Amino acid sequence: MASPAPISAPDRGTTGLRARLTVPALAYCGILMAVMQTVVVPLLPDLPRLTGASPAAVSWMVTAALLSGAVLTPVLGRAGDMYGKRRVLLLSFALMTAGSVICASTSQIGVLIAARTLQGAAVSVVPLSISILRDELPAERRGSAVALMSSTVGIGAALGLPAAAVVIQYADWHTMFWVTAVLGATGVALVRWAVPESPVREPGRFDVTGALGLAAGLICLLLAVSQGGQWGWGSAPIVGLLLAAVLVLALWWWQQLRAERPLVDLRLVSRPRVGLAHVAALLTGFAFYANSLVTAQLVQAPKATGYGLGLSIVQTGLCLLPGGVTMLLFSPLSARISAARGPRITLALGAAVIAVGYVVRIADSRSLWMIIVGAAVVATGTTLAYSALPALVLRAVPAGQTASANGVNVLMRTIGQAVSSAAVAAVLVHHTVPVAGLPVPTLHGYLVAFAVAAAVALAACAVALTIPGDPAPGTASGAASETALEAAPEAAPESPVRAEGGPRTVKGEAMEGA
Repeated sequence: MASPAPISAPDRGTTGLRARLTVPALAYCGILMAVMQTVVVPLLPDLPRLTGASPAAVSWMVTAALLSGAVLTPVLGRAGDMYGKRRVLLLSFALMTAGSVICASTSQIGVLIAARTLQGAAVSVVPLSISILRDELPAERRGSAVALMSSTVGIGAALGLPAAAVVIQYADWHTMFWVTAVLGATGVALVRWAVPESPVREPGRFDVTGALGLAAGLICLLLAVSQGGQWGWGSAPIVGLLLAAVLVLALWWWQQLRAERPLVDLRLVSRPRVGLAHVAALLTGFAFYANSLVTAQLVQAPKATGYGLGLSIVQTGLCLLPGGVTMLLFSPLSARISAARGPRITLALGAAVIAVGYVVRIADSRSLWMIIVGAAVVATGTTLAYSALPALVLRAVPAGQTASANGVNVLMRTIGQAVSSAAVAAVLVHHTVPVAGLPVPTLHGYLVAFAVAAAVALAACAVALTIPGDPAPGTASGAASETALEAAPEAAPESPVRAEGGPRTVKGEAMEGA
């Protein structure tokens, strides 16, 4: 018996003021999530004194959030597809808010690290929100909303650093976490009031074995990547972690292929339109993150180096702020390009613009204005690329798997950022000169880092151009593609829907006109 037709977005969504606030509420949550990730950066130099802990222990306030975010994003994405995206979104944001309250209430490094682990759950906000937008918005609004949601990562990062630096400079450092706690509670209230629960579900038992296997493999991998510079890449712990990551992830892959309802549908991932989008996400994450890392260090370098500007943390944040404003302004352009030319062209263009930005940085990294211009160009390319990635994923996966598929895409960005951090650190460590008795990276080292990031951006551009385009509507290939997607049991399961008038089911479908 055929399933009833999917409920249209306007029938499922809210009306009036609440409907108009759905996109702003979700964007607010995405920006705050990115702010949460960056607020500890200005604190890191002073935390050993403030907490009585070692610098190595303090660094775990960043590492813990990175690890938990990477592990929980695909897990919470899958849970959202199964149990309700809004419900899981509220859970992840509530965990972030609870982490802020704990951080604001203690100076014990162990408790702070545990609280930052809770805050890492908020990384799943972006893929869950994108999936809600797919389910709730009409097609003509969907593209611009998804583009804005993707850009919130860069916008929040650009806003978070100067805002946190100002709070830390003029108030007790705990105040920063009280502020994020209040903002987080506001976000929870906004989501509860303005965001409807998506009716699209994919039933089945949650793959606990797959979740534990993925968590173990990712922890080993990201711990090795993030700590390799401190512990030594040839040290026994790092080698052991890398070997364990390969073994555990190989076993996890084998288990996922045999699971009836896997955490990650690897058969779907193996399709070029999905798998290549994930590869492009990893490369773009690498290229984007190098911009923030290198810019912050370069402008704060002492003037005695001959190139450094000796800026404060607040001034450094203000240098990155134009990039965040650029991302906000260019997200609608990204949606228009994707609508006209397709998201893979937008992704390729964005990666190419990132590479151009790094060429500007290589040409002149001594002038403050040229540094700001180069960083803003990289941010512009990142907006185009990050806005196109979820559109590519949404076009290629059934509706019942949008949160989990976007969760994997965000995970690949996170891995790219972790690898970028390790690569930039390795490059700068090998290009240093003594200044006032301390090793400081040379300008050549920064330029090499820019060149590496530009090369990775060009690789992302090449991968984007190899992603298959959408079949033309009405053609034989387009009809075959749609039929295959609907017929594949693992790709288009029937999903229960809660809507007015009683329970219904909708068939997972690929998004049209994302």
